Amino acid sequence: MNNIRLFFSAALSTNLTDKLDKSQSHYLSKVMRVKKNEVFSLFNSNGEWEAKVLSISKNIVEFEIIKQLRQKENSKELWLAFSPIKSSYQNFMIQKATELGVTKFLPIIFDRTIVRKINNERLEKIIIEASEQSNRINVPTIEKSQNLNSFLKMNSINLIFTDLNSNNKKIDKSKLTKEPVCIIIGPEGDFSESEREKILTFTGVQPIKINENILRSETAVISAISIIKYEIN
Repeated sequence: MNNIRLFFSAALSTNLTDKLDKSQSHYLSKVMRVKKNEVFSLFNSNGEWEAKVLSISKNIVEFEIIKQLRQKENSKELWLAFSPIKSSYQNFMIQKATELGVTKFLPIIFDRTIVRKINNERLEKIIIEASEQSNRINVPTIEKSQNLNSFLKMNSINLIFTDLNSNNKKIDKSKLTKEPVCIIIGPEGDFSESEREKILTFTGVQPIKINENILRSETAVISAISIIKYEIN
């Protein structure tokens, strides 16, 4: 079987016949050179299925679902609250965070955030491509940008605060009593003092210093996710 995985948002079931969109059809037929009767896989939040190419007509691929390969995942909820950064670094950050298992992205406009607009449509595409590549079934979601005050109104999360000023270097797993676990990463100029005070008063927050060095935002994200994933798993 070709190791080709494509995200398909519509419902999938055995014996279903349907068509890929123009972009996916082009990728499958022109880039990967898949021919009639060859197989690939389709997935969404309900699982993954093996599909067979029925025809390629006018550059559109028609397929039939042969069998289910995997059931839906029950992965632990891991959120990332982050400050938007320059697009090239941000694209890399979102890609790697998806590969590492983040289930929801929450852009936050902090006092010192430099980039204040993001292209959610572009980031959604990166998230899907990273999910396809990394063998994930559940594709993360990305929320609209919000300010810190709005974000802190959520009261049912375990918040991991990456704080340069903290002396704590270890997560207390006994305090992670509910889902989701949410990591909050500051902007390139760090959190303002008023923001830091607000975050530290949040119920269920755990401040942690993830490195002695000052890290770039995208490096801090990868480091923090790796630490937290190890702890919660």
